[in-house]
Amino acid sequence: MAKDLTFTCSDCGAASAKWSGRCDACGAWNSIVEDAGLSSGPKKQGLGKHRGKSIPLTDLATQEAEPPRTQSGVTELDRVLGGGLTKGSALLVGGDPGIGKSTLLLQAAARFARNGLRVVYISGEESNAQVQMRARRLGLEKSPVRLAAETNLRDILTTLDQDTPDLCVIDSIQTMWSDTVESAPGSVSQVRSCAHELTTFAKKRGMSVVMVGHVTKEGAIAGPRVVEHMVDTVLYFEGERGHQFRILRSVKNRFGPADEIGVFEMTGKGLAEVKNPSALFLSERGEPAPGSVVFAGVEGTRPVLCEIQALVAPSPHSQPRRSVVGWDGGRLAMIMAVLESRCDVPFTGLDVYLNVAGGLRINEPAADLAVAAALVSAREDAALPREAVIFGEISLSGALRPVIQTENRLKEAQKLGFTSAIMPRAPKGTQGAGMDLREMQDLAGFVEQVFGAR
Repeated sequence: MAKDLTFTCSDCGAASAKWSGRCDACGAWNSIVEDAGLSSGPKKQGLGKHRGKSIPLTDLATQEAEPPRTQSGVTELDRVLGGGLTKGSALLVGGDPGIGKSTLLLQAAARFARNGLRVVYISGEESNAQVQMRARRLGLEKSPVRLAAETNLRDILTTLDQDTPDLCVIDSIQTMWSDTVESAPGSVSQVRSCAHELTTFAKKRGMSVVMVGHVTKEGAIAGPRVVEHMVDTVLYFEGERGHQFRILRSVKNRFGPADEIGVFEMTGKGLAEVKNPSALFLSERGEPAPGSVVFAGVEGTRPVLCEIQALVAPSPHSQPRRSVVGWDGGRLAMIMAVLESRCDVPFTGLDVYLNVAGGLRINEPAADLAVAAALVSAREDAALPREAVIFGEISLSGALRPVIQTENRLKEAQKLGFTSAIMPRAPKGTQGAGMDLREMQDLAGFVEQVFGAR
């Protein structure tokens, strides 16, 4: 019947199969017009002439109340979430196997449950006994979190519809399957369908949902990238197996700043938050040594100080090796090319190793000058002053560009006992926080003044 409806009333919108002078629904005369339809494409793929209901439209000046937030009490987690868990939001958490995703989410679920939220934890990878055993190890067995071990999406949504929790944790989305999709769990179509159903259901019911996603060998969340576009927040749980530090990084957040990080320490009783990560990353730093530089960085809204280490040694091979941990390898090649071309500091026949201590990964270009200083320090076997921090961006011409949040970097450095900073020329009005500021104009002048290598 819907395909044959070609006439509608311009006053009330009633549809009819043929034209008439008077509308049978509202009684208006000469209001029946031929309906051109919504789509002129193929009948099977297009929308045809059948219309849906009209949706209300608002303007930009309309003020609606912000969705309420609930804080977990874990400062590092609330910081990454943008101030707490937003009602009706969908979150996607990714990380390497064994990094601590399930531990973090179980601890977070217990905290939210203690703060009054109705929390359901659904595991598709472990049984209830395994989750309960982890809870006893973490001391969370008395938390009011309800558990379930299920992978059937229809059964899960039916249970959530009857129970109406405030927060649901799905561990993991790759194990869920929908009976309407003819493919195995973990396939692209299953992951896309299950994530869409869970996100839509959560927003309609005003429930927050957290989905755990597996990662590929490259470190990205497995499955279609459309899943990351569906959800409101995407978090990555990072860290090295040999370090006790774990970093929860926000790469997308519709309710707060992106690129925010939270630092945790893995202990025997779970993850403990680190309130001063700069002091922790520099705690193992010894006496000044060649190739060791302290970089004053910014992660999201938080200044973080870390140590960048470099080692330059003669290569026994025809092609020298370049190894990087915690930084971009392409960026390292660019810095070395600028040093060779603009500063006459060659690295031909030398192996170069670069490491960011503590398992931290740096993405901002403000680390260029610190990396260059570590490379030249290692090559010239000359240690930098222990009380100095370095930051700045390097252009291909060798010029040094100013970076954002200079004052916050200096304040954090002074708080940890540093007395001097080597940096590009700061904007006018920048407060040095009582530190000795050595402002450099280009990389060649920096190498000449600091190392005298030119």
